[in-house]
Amino acid sequence: MQDGRILTALVAAALGVVVIVVLDFTLSEGWAKALLDKGNTYPFSVQNGMWISFAVGLGELLRRARSANAEMNQLTLQYLPEDPRVVLQAADLGSIYRKLRTREEYKNCFLPRLIDRCVLQFQASHSTDQSASLMNTSMEMYLHEVDLQYNMLRYICWVIPSLGFIGTVVGIGKALEYAGHPENVDKPDLLTTVTGMLAVSFNGTFLALVMASILVLLQNFIQSREEHALNQAGQYCLDNLINRLYVQKE
Repeated sequence: MQDGRILTALVAAALGVVVIVVLDFTLSEGWAKALLDKGNTYPFSVQNGMWISFAVGLGELLRRARSANAEMNQLTLQYLPEDPRVVLQAADLGSIYRKLRTREEYKNCFLPRLIDRCVLQFQASHSTDQSASLMNTSMEMYLHEVDLQYNMLRYICWVIPSLGFIGTVVGIGKALEYAGHPENVDKPDLLTTVTGMLAVSFNGTFLALVMASILVLLQNFIQSREEHALNQAGQYCLDNLINRLYVQKE
C-alpha cells in the first residue's frame, strides 16, 4: 500500500510538471508571471512548487476516492445471507468464512475483515455479546485507520499556503531591495516595477489559498464517503450477522 502511495505521488508530480509546461506555453506573459512567477528563479519558483504539491494532493485524493468506491462495492457482494428470516448457527459460518477467504479484497477492505473477525470470535466463544463487542472495537479501529490515511493530505493542505506566504515574503523583500537600490531610485518607472513585483507576490498567496481550499473541500467530501462506507459495512454486519447469530441451548 505504501508503494502504491509513492508511485501515485511520483506520477502526480510528473503530471504537475506537465501542467506547468503547458501553462508556460499557452498563457500570456502577464498570466504566466502571475501563476508561474516567471522571474529570475524560474522554473524553480515557489508557484511551481505549489502546482506540483497541488498535483500530488489531487493524486492522493484519487487514491482515497478509489478506496471509498471499493468499500462501497463490497456491500453488493452478498457475503452474508440477507433474508431476514435466516438464522445463523456456528455450523453455518464455515461456508461464509470460506467464501470470504476467496475474495481478493479480503485483507484490504473493511467489510470482509469485519465479518472475518466476528465469525472467528463467535466460533471460539459461542457468544453473540463478545462478537458484538469485537465488532464495535473493530469499527473504532477502522475509523482511526481511515483518519490516518489523510495525514499526508492534511500536510499538503498546510504546506501549500505556507509556500504561498513564503513566496509573498520573498517577493516583498525583493521589491523593497529593488526600490532601495541606489541605481533604481531615480528611474521613472520605479513605482510601476515595484508594484508589479508586489502584485506577483500577492498573487502567489491568493493562488495558494485557492489550491488549499479546493483540496480541503475534496478531502471532506471523499473522507465523508469513506467513513459512510465504513458505517454501512458495520450496519450490514450487524443486521446480517450479529443479530442473526443463534446459540442452541443444551
